[in-house]
Amino acid sequence: MLKSERELRQDIVDIGRLVYQKGWVAANDGNISIRLDHDRILATPTRVSKGMMHVDDLIVVDKSGCKLEGHRDCTSEILMHCTIYNLRPDVQSVLHAHPPVATGFATAGRPLNLALLPEVVIGLGYVPLAEYGLPGTPALTEPMLPYIPKYDAIMMGNHGVVSYGSDVYKAFFNMETVEHFARITLVAELLGGAKVLPKIEVDKLLDSRSRYGVERRNGATQECPVVAEDLARSSDRLPLTRAELVALVDEALKARGII
Repeated sequence: MLKSERELRQDIVDIGRLVYQKGWVAANDGNISIRLDHDRILATPTRVSKGMMHVDDLIVVDKSGCKLEGHRDCTSEILMHCTIYNLRPDVQSVLHAHPPVATGFATAGRPLNLALLPEVVIGLGYVPLAEYGLPGTPALTEPMLPYIPKYDAIMMGNHGVVSYGSDVYKAFFNMETVEHFARITLVAELLGGAKVLPKIEVDKLLDSRSRYGVERRNGATQECPVVAEDLARSSDRLPLTRAELVALVDEALKARGII
C-alpha cells in the first residue's frame, strides 16, 4: 500500500534519528531523500541535525534539484541524489552519512572489496571507493558515475558513504551493512589479517542471490570482489628490479614536469 507524503516525511525523520543515534553523522552532517514521483524528491534540508528534525523541516525539489516547496534551504549535495535517481529508476531512497569506520577506510583509500562475509557478497557484492570530489559541486558525483548503476552503496574518498534502495529503510540497512562490514574488516586486520573466501565459494554466493530476493542491479554487471586466488597471484609477483623502479620514478617525475 502506497504511503502518503506525510508518512514518508515521518520515515525520513525516523531514519534521521537512527542515523544520528548510531553516530554516523555529527552536527548537521548527512542527507536523506525519497523519490515522491517521477518529478519530485522529498529531501532533508541543509543546516539541520538529522537527529532533531521535524516533518515540516523537509523540502521538496524537482529532479534537477531545484526547490519547489519548503521553508528551509536545500542541501548542497542534492545533485548527488538526483544523479542516483536518474541513473537508477529502481531506487526510491538515498542516504548519505559519515559512518566512522567505513569513512576511515575511505580516507585511507581502502575500498571494502574483499570477499569476507557471505551476507555482503550476496547483498552488496562489495563496496567500491570513488575518488574524492569537492562537496557541493558536480565534482562530488563525477567519480561515482561508473559505480552507481552496479552497486547499492559507494564509499566516497575522504568523505563518507552513500547508499540507496527500494525505500528509505533499505537505504538505511545498506548503510548499516557497510559500517558493520568495515568494523569486522578492521578487527580482522588487527588480529593479523582476514581469511578471504575462494572464488568457488564466492560464485556459489552470487548464484544464490535470487534465492534471497536480490535482483540484478538495473541490468549492470558487478565486478567480483577480491577472492583468495587474487591475493595469492599478487603475492607471487616478483619485486621490481632496481632498473624497473628507477624507470617508474623517472616516469612519475616527468609526468609532473619535475624533470
